[in-house]
Amino acid sequence: MSKDFERFKQAIIDYIEQDNRESIEVNDVTNKFNNHDSAQFKRQVKALATLEREEKIEMLGDGRLRLKRLPDSIVGTFSGTDRGFGFVMVEDEGIDDIFVPAKATKLAFDGDTVEVEITEAPDPSGKRSAEGKITRIIERKTEQVIGEFIPYTDDEIADYNLYGYVKAKLKKGPEHIIQIEMNGLNPTRGEIVSVDITHYPAYKGEDMRGVVTETIGHKDEPGIEILSIVHKHNIRSKFPDEVLAEAEQVPDQISAADLKGRRDLRGQQIITIDGADAKDLDDAVTVERLDNGHFQLGVHIADVSHYVREDSALDKEAFERGTSSYLTDRVIPMLPQRLSNGICSLHPKVDRLTLSCEMEINQQGNVVAYDIFPSVIRSVERMTYEAVNHILEEKHPQTRKQYQSLVPMLEEMAELHHILEQKRRHRGAIDFDSDEAKIIVDKDGKAIDIELRERRVGERLIESFMLAANETVSEHYSKADLPILYRVHEQPDESKMKRFLEFITTFGLTVQASKDSITPKDLQGVMDRIKDEPYEAVISMLLLRSMQQARYDVDPIGHYGLGADYYSHFTSPIRRYPDLILHRLIHYYDEVGRSQQDKKRWASRLSDMAKHSSEAERRAIDAERETDELKKTEFMADKVGQEFMGTIISITGFGMFIQLPNTVEGLVHVSMMDDDYYKFNEDHLVMIGERTGKVFRIGQPIKVKLMRADVEEVQIDFSIVEDFAKGDKPTDKHHKKIHRQKQHHKSKSSQSKHHQNKPASKQHKKSKKKKKKSQKNRRHDFKIVQKDK
Repeated sequence: MSKDFERFKQAIIDYIEQDNRESIEVNDVTNKFNNHDSAQFKRQVKALATLEREEKIEMLGDGRLRLKRLPDSIVGTFSGTDRGFGFVMVEDEGIDDIFVPAKATKLAFDGDTVEVEITEAPDPSGKRSAEGKITRIIERKTEQVIGEFIPYTDDEIADYNLYGYVKAKLKKGPEHIIQIEMNGLNPTRGEIVSVDITHYPAYKGEDMRGVVTETIGHKDEPGIEILSIVHKHNIRSKFPDEVLAEAEQVPDQISAADLKGRRDLRGQQIITIDGADAKDLDDAVTVERLDNGHFQLGVHIADVSHYVREDSALDKEAFERGTSSYLTDRVIPMLPQRLSNGICSLHPKVDRLTLSCEMEINQQGNVVAYDIFPSVIRSVERMTYEAVNHILEEKHPQTRKQYQSLVPMLEEMAELHHILEQKRRHRGAIDFDSDEAKIIVDKDGKAIDIELRERRVGERLIESFMLAANETVSEHYSKADLPILYRVHEQPDESKMKRFLEFITTFGLTVQASKDSITPKDLQGVMDRIKDEPYEAVISMLLLRSMQQARYDVDPIGHYGLGADYYSHFTSPIRRYPDLILHRLIHYYDEVGRSQQDKKRWASRLSDMAKHSSEAERRAIDAERETDELKKTEFMADKVGQEFMGTIISITGFGMFIQLPNTVEGLVHVSMMDDDYYKFNEDHLVMIGERTGKVFRIGQPIKVKLMRADVEEVQIDFSIVEDFAKGDKPTDKHHKKIHRQKQHHKSKSSQSKHHQNKPASKQHKKSKKKKKKSQKNRRHDFKIVQKDK
């Protein structure tokens, strides 16, 4: 719409605001703006209709109108910040997040259900959200905290009737002091403990109280920081005795009885392709060219549901965990290792039970026929991504000779992958293609390096095959009208997408679509245009932040990021509970029944499973991100005073966040920008010097000095050495310098993986020496799409 029309709409809003009456007549607007001729009146009608659709005004039905009112008090969820202020998120459509200043939070914690009173209405232009104050805390969601115990002296214990206090940092928000009552454990100084809160403060200055229920370890023990994160996010790290006992009863080998009703695929050329350090091999693949020119793709997934029976101790524990958590120096598995690394893992040269999805795919990437069935396989080879990349990309003679019997099939796999990838791109699936940061730790878990690892053809072809299987299985059961869990991803938030579309215009990028009708294909077009540009990573990150979070649901509402109408998680039952449930349902519908009673039984349970699984995934992602931030800070701790090239990735009123080529992020606080007085322009997301006119923009290269890397606070601070902020655009040489540093981190990664080209026996010996985790689905900054493959 034209700027004149937008100004006219705003003038109407201003007029209504300035009028003291409860409501005004439409004729008042007509008279005010002299809209008496036909063309002007049509313009007025259009403006009022637009304002009503945008929920800026409401028509009262008697020829009168008024500004859209928010209710006097609203119930929502409080989202806190380290700086004390926060936001109340409301589920009702049409109400944006409500800003709550630090002085008005009523000491609410992150996640609390609160009642908030609106104290300042949102700006009609949408530039400023509503402001409010919390009037009541309806439900506390933080019942347990983790922190360091500080004991009182004997005299203080006698006076206060308290053991001491704990300094605790919640997921979001400032540090808290919890006074420790004497009806729980009595830990020693410096121990990291778990505290159940017994009393919350009602006013500033009142004590928060609690009892110690568990000691986790001493603050100086190696790895204690990660254990603290695990406990803070309520991730179960120890298996109960009954779960371990049940796991011990699972056989090490399959029996003749296990083969009943299964299709025997042990004669096929089936392989696994995973990271060199992966232990839980839950997917295997095979590809064959058919006489009609089509491809036969077989995706064979470990049949975990055969061993983890409904309502067993193993099943209940897997449900509670929801997912495996991949932290920097450890894996917290969903299932005991006897299953995840043993009978369920598709090791080579041994028989394994699987659920298979065989698909016939034509040259356009369409699945023209498929079959889903229980099977038994015997993988012929345990391939690594690196070996496949050497065969397909680098044509490495030694590696091709080592796997010469598999090379023809691998080349057909690559061809099929490119067909499937092109089909996804054509329909608009968004590819957030960025390098993964791998934090290398020593034997004590201390971060000693950060390597960048790119997704190459080996990783990408497995992604393509898993996506194809997930979509095929999902669509099959949806069209059969049988209840299952879906992996859904909704359309982006309109306000966030509007902000993103406005921001990219500063890079000369436009999208010919409105914020409420933009398609994944439109956004993939943006990604295509910025490919290999210096600002590619920044725009990709900002687009990702504009997206909704993927989640589980019982309704097939589609997956926006993948451009898929039907999508479910089928391919990773060793480490994701929704996949395990889907396998269980496949067996149930084929072996037990599909009656209305059967459908009703599962439909009533799946809704809770979807909600719980989404929450468990969120906990794991938060713990993984927090662990990475901790280890990156630890890696930088001995580099204070050193200078680095970086990129501005975010600008706020209190400073600029800088990302280094190795993905480490830190803050240049506005107080460190002492060559001028800088003001934050929220509309354009820039920082402008009042005297010099110097402009700092997102995506701009910058040279910084590391001033602080505080591991305890997980805080990295930079100061500016050279800013390149005078011109409209930075010079290419600065972008090239950042690119060279990224390539340096990648080359270190390639060198460290060179041993993987050696014969399998030597490779196995070397991989045992390093405690690395699987690369599978570890990309914290790209969870929306990458977690869904």
